[in-house]
Amino acid sequence: MLDHIMLRVKDYDVSKRFYDELLPTLGYKRVMEFGEVGGYGDDIKPYFWIGAGPDTHPRTHIAFIAKDHAAVDAFHAQALKLGAKDDGAPGLRLEYHPSYYAAFVIDPDGHNIEAVCHKTADELRLGAPGPSSRKAAAKKATAKKTTAKKTTAKKKTAGAAKRAGARKKSAPRRKR
Repeated sequence: MLDHIMLRVKDYDVSKRFYDELLPTLGYKRVMEFGEVGGYGDDIKPYFWIGAGPDTHPRTHIAFIAKDHAAVDAFHAQALKLGAKDDGAPGLRLEYHPSYYAAFVIDPDGHNIEAVCHKTADELRLGAPGPSSRKAAAKKATAKKTTAKKTTAKKKTAGAAKRAGARKKSAPRRKR
């Protein structure tokens, strides 16, 4: 739902090292940098930014989407290895909903950073898309059906035109 978010950080180099090593656990990387401002995302665009600033408070909370529980676990382990403080070990958070699997850490500037996977056990087992990608998958399926219908309609029209053309032909004339 969010396009991007930015955190102000006290020490850009410390935070850059932290996020450069942490975000790959979720499939993200630093994709842009302008002086002491860096943007992280995928091959499409940056969704998360950090930038040097004198005041980093109030504390901010950010939740990154994780593709599965293993990614949440890797995120948490890597954050702790990088010096983050634990703020909630990986696990289900049933108070949010039955498939809310998340981990929380406090980054070098005191921000609460979360990795969350919303997929149900069945979606994880079957490798099915989670709630965030179901809508896109449905759109894609609808587009495929529409294309298939158009192709079928064109073929029917072409076939009907051929048959109609065949009926219009008259029998060859006999010589007298």
